[in-house]
Amino acid sequence: MAITAAQVKQLREMTGAGIMDCKKALTKTNGDMDAAIEELRKVAGSKVEKKASRIAAEGLSIAVQDGDKTAAVVEVNSETDFVASNEKFKNFVNGVARQALQSNAKTVDELKAEKWVLDPSKTVDEELTELTGVISEKLSIRRFAKVVAEHGIVQTYIHGGGRISVIVEADCDTVNDEIREAVRNVAMQVAALSPKYVKADDIPEDVRAHEKEILLAQAVAENEQLPENKRKPQQIIEKMLIGRLNKEFKEYCLNDQVYVKAEDGKQSVSQYLAAVGKKNGTPLTIRQFVRFETGEGMEHREENFAEEVMSQVKH
Repeated sequence: MAITAAQVKQLREMTGAGIMDCKKALTKTNGDMDAAIEELRKVAGSKVEKKASRIAAEGLSIAVQDGDKTAAVVEVNSETDFVASNEKFKNFVNGVARQALQSNAKTVDELKAEKWVLDPSKTVDEELTELTGVISEKLSIRRFAKVVAEHGIVQTYIHGGGRISVIVEADCDTVNDEIREAVRNVAMQVAALSPKYVKADDIPEDVRAHEKEILLAQAVAENEQLPENKRKPQQIIEKMLIGRLNKEFKEYCLNDQVYVKAEDGKQSVSQYLAAVGKKNGTPLTIRQFVRFETGEGMEHREENFAEEVMSQVKH
C-alpha cells in the first residue's frame, strides 16, 4: 500500500525517529502504526517509544551573546528534570542557543530546518531526533528569541542553571564595563521580579481596562461589606482606584520597579540607570527585555517515582 506523508509525520511525532526510517517501517508493515513502532525498535536498536502523548515541560532555557550587540535565548523541553543535568542535553541546548545567535529564522520550524551549527552534515531537527533516541525522552525546542542592539548593548543573565534566562537591550552612547554591569544588574532584576513591560506607556489599553475592572469589582465588594453609614459613593470608589492601579502598574513595569540593589530601598530601576548614565556621560535606558522561564504556562506531568521504578523493574 502507498504510505502517505501524513502517516510518516504521525509516526515521527510518536517516536522521534527519522523521516526515512519512519517511511521504511511503515512500508514494511503496510501502514500498521503499532507494528511500525516495533519495527523501529528492532532496526534502530534504541528505545523508541510512543512519545507524542508525553508531557515535556522540564528542561533548560539558555541565553548567550556575541559581544555587546547580539544575544539569543532558547528554551528546550524534556519530560523530567533529571535530563536537565545530562551533559549531552546541556550541550544540545547550548548548541541551539548558538544556532539562534547566528540564524535569521523567524519560527522554530525554520530554525529546526537549518544545518546544525555543530555538524553541518545534519539539520537541527535531525540532531534533535537523534538525541531523543539516545535519552529516551520526548524533547522539543519550544521557543527562541534573538535580539540585536540598535543603539547600545545587550546583556544576558541565566538564573538557576537554566531555569530562567534573560536578555536586556539598552540604549546608550558609551559602552564600558560599568555600563555592562548596570545592564546585567537590570537583567537580574528581570529574572527576579518578572516585569511585563519596560514602561507604563507600553501597557495596552485592553490590559489597563481589564485590571481596572478587576480592582473595581474588588473595591465594590469591600465597600458593600462596610456598615451602610460608612459606604462610599461609586464616584469616590473609582477615584480611589487610580492610586491602586498606579501602584499595580509600577509592579508591572521594569522602569518603575524598586531596584533590587537600591541602598535606600526606594530608588527605581530608571533612576538607577539615570545615575549610572550620568556618571558615564551617556543617556542609559532600557529598550526591551526577553525573559524565558522553563516550563512557564505549560502543563507539568505528575510524577510517581515509585511506580516508574517498578514499571522499569517489571520490564
